[in-house]
Amino acid sequence: KGLYFVLMGRLSPLDGIGPKEIGLHKLMERASNGVVQEVILATNFNAEGEATAHVISETLKSRGLHVTRLARGVPVGSELEYVDLGTIAHALVDRR
Repeated sequence: KGLYFVLMGRLSPLDGIGPKEIGLHKLMERASNGVVQEVILATNFNAEGEATAHVISETLKSRGLHVTRLARGVPVGSELEYVDLGTIAHALVDRR
């Protein structure tokens, strides 16, 4: 029942990649059409993905849209001794 939108990359100011280069304005136009109620962000969990998600989230929230992110944390069936501390920390912070 949903729609999807694929960005053309991630924000990386040091590499000269800004909102225009990844097509962020097209996402904003599409999400602001009055039909969209929620946007689920799916970006990589690295510094650039987090920054991209933050910019998109803040912009969409200022337009009154509900914004969520895909879950992250400890994978089902994994051994805790092999999970890195960052993943465990995110799983604890984002637990429900």
